[in-house]
Amino acid sequence: MKTTLGWAVLLIITIAAQAVLLPLIFTKGVKPDIILIIIVAAGLLAGRERAIGVAFFAGLMQDFASGNVFGLNTLSKMATGYVAGLAERKVFKESILLPVLAIVIATFLNNAIMQALLFLLGYKVEPAAMMVNQVLPSLGYNVLFCIPVHRLIYRMTFGNRSQF
Repeated sequence: MKTTLGWAVLLIITIAAQAVLLPLIFTKGVKPDIILIIIVAAGLLAGRERAIGVAFFAGLMQDFASGNVFGLNTLSKMATGYVAGLAERKVFKESILLPVLAIVIATFLNNAIMQALLFLLGYKVEPAAMMVNQVLPSLGYNVLFCIPVHRLIYRMTFGNRSQF
């Protein structure tokens, strides 16, 4: 499933699950950002070009599904995917710690970019409250889901080449 169609199917299913199923399972509006995890894994495993393409498509769909400020998810996810993609040639792709460390950094980076964009657009931003109420709980869920999603993206990118 290395093709663009494979990525599109994965993202459409993930957006639908994230918009419909996850709010039913997770409470208080805090849920994992599976799309972010996919983008980071795409960047680490397939490079920044793939990550930016995946991030653009996913962020655009997420903007349509969320009803928030249009373009916010697209811009923040593309920037985060680009940063993750910069590390593609410098990391050991089979490492189990790689996705955990990357998603911790990416969660903070993505939320910082979103808050900065909201601030630039004139919205009232409270970073401390957002950190305690949204970012840290979401980070816990992201870390929990990052290894299985990273393995899925690894198999999509490289096939069953290793026992990862």
